[in-house]
Amino acid sequence: MHTVDDRAAGPGVLRPDDGEAAHRVAFIEVFFDVVFIFAFTQLSTLFLDDPTPLGLFETVVLTAAIWWIWVDTTWVTNWLNPEKWPVRALLLVLMALGLTLSSSLPHAFDSAAGGAVFAVGIVLVGLVRSTFAIVAFRIHRPDNARNFVRILVWTCAAGLLWLLGGFGPADARVWVWTAALALAFLGPLVRFRVPGLGGTRAETWDVSGEHMNERVGLFFIIAIGESIIVTGSVFAGVELSPDAIGGYAAAFIGSVLLWMLYFNHGERGGRERMEEASRTGIVARNAYTIVPVVMVIGVVLTAVADELVILHPHEMEHPSTAWLICGGPAVYVLGNLLFKRAVGMPWLVSHLAAIAALVVLGVVGVGITPVSLSFAVNGVLAVVVLADEWSYRSGLRRAVERAARR
Repeated sequence: MHTVDDRAAGPGVLRPDDGEAAHRVAFIEVFFDVVFIFAFTQLSTLFLDDPTPLGLFETVVLTAAIWWIWVDTTWVTNWLNPEKWPVRALLLVLMALGLTLSSSLPHAFDSAAGGAVFAVGIVLVGLVRSTFAIVAFRIHRPDNARNFVRILVWTCAAGLLWLLGGFGPADARVWVWTAALALAFLGPLVRFRVPGLGGTRAETWDVSGEHMNERVGLFFIIAIGESIIVTGSVFAGVELSPDAIGGYAAAFIGSVLLWMLYFNHGERGGRERMEEASRTGIVARNAYTIVPVVMVIGVVLTAVADELVILHPHEMEHPSTAWLICGGPAVYVLGNLLFKRAVGMPWLVSHLAAIAALVVLGVVGVGITPVSLSFAVNGVLAVVVLADEWSYRSGLRRAVERAARR
């Protein structure tokens, strides 16, 4: 992460098309990410306050919404120069809005004020960001300006649903917001097609793969890092005992394994795929925009499970605790599987087997202690990490052998 020399800047507030400045992640972008540490903590609080199937669904909806706020902004800063003061101002405004709506997350569904704050916040983020982009692109990249006109139309349509849910009856809120979220995810899949305006051409979505890959990697570090912060905070507040130490160790080891599962080889595979792709925007849409939300949801659920294991290491507080301990990592492994497939890797048997094993553990795990189940889950994750490493090294050996035969 470095500052971008203005002499290497693009026209207006845009990034240059080539050179190192076209790909750098600016410090202001990382500063913007800090808000999402708080958001993840709030999401964990939301689910801990209501550990029911409905509470789980509400947490998933809000996690996906938070991800969408972040990833849409990342697309914008892939094209705009964060070292230009207008773009910095945009990020700071979005940061303030993100902080405000994150404060409402624990009460977004059970409070009229919480629902209204979240709805208004997410709508303003979309309107401000899209309007700024239209103005920024109108002269030097008119195709992208038209792209953001279409995005603004979709943002307004989804915004009506966010507001309707936020100011409407609380018991209908989650379903209305689910519809808004579905509309948000549908937009890029149909290239923001609008009657009379058509859809955006794939070539318009030409992005810096290096920048996109690094930004998503940093977001995963923030998500996993927040779970480590929660682990330390919870452990500091419990009575020291062998069970509590075991839960603490299991939680930390689990976080390390989640990190390794993506960063050992998944991140590299995505980077290489983006370097080779002729239509980087389509790869970025699938691999870096839609699929990662599955991994983010997995991290949030795992963080909640870790907290429960440390607080109650020797007894299942609720039958669903076993499912949560196994389910969070299973969702994360599924996200990794989908990501690796989206960047051109085959369907990985190790990941499919791990998901099946975690489901089985969720069924039989009710009869064992949470800390023991957590270590068993870590064992499954460790096998996947080792299988990933073996597959990578085997691929390298085959590549060397093919080169030697030429």
